[in-house]
Amino acid sequence: MARRYWLMKSEPDVFSFDDLLASPRRRTGWDGVRNYQARNLMRDDFQVGDGVLYYHSRTKVPGVVGLARVVEGGHPDPTQFVRGHKYEDAKSDPDDPRWYQVTIEGVEAFEEVVSLETLKDTAALEDMAVVQRGQRLSVQPVTAAEWRTVLRLGGVRKDPTR
Repeated sequence: MARRYWLMKSEPDVFSFDDLLASPRRRTGWDGVRNYQARNLMRDDFQVGDGVLYYHSRTKVPGVVGLARVVEGGHPDPTQFVRGHKYEDAKSDPDDPRWYQVTIEGVEAFEEVVSLETLKDTAALEDMAVVQRGQRLSVQPVTAAEWRTVLRLGGVRKDPTR
C-alpha cells in the first residue's frame, strides 16, 4: 500500500509537539479522539510509516509545527476503559472497542510555525482540508503534493520521515 500523509491537530496546552519530543522514545498514543470519522481513519487507514503534520490549534498562531510518523497503526484506545478517566466510555466493550488510536513518533520540529494564514495564502494548498471553512476534524488526510508543499514552507529539503 502506498504511503499516506496526515495532519493531526493538538492544542499546545494539552499536548504540544515539544511534549511529544520529550516523551519516552519521542512517542505517544493519539488518544481521546471521540469523533467517528476520525476514529475510522485511524482504525482503517493509518499505516506504519505514514507521515504526520503536527498542527497546533487554539493558539495565538495556529499552524504546522513539526513532523511525525506513524509507528503503530490503529489499535484500541485504552483510555476508553479507564474508570473515571476523562475519555472513559462506559458503553465500550473490550471485546468490541468503540475508540481507536495510533501511535506516532516525533521526527523534526520546524524552525518556525507554518501558520494557518500561510497555508491559506498558498495556492497549492487551496484544497487542503485544514484551510476549508468549517473543517474541524482533528485527524485529516493530506495529499502527497500538499505534504511536499508544507515541508517546503517549513524549510525542510528532504523528507525526514522516510
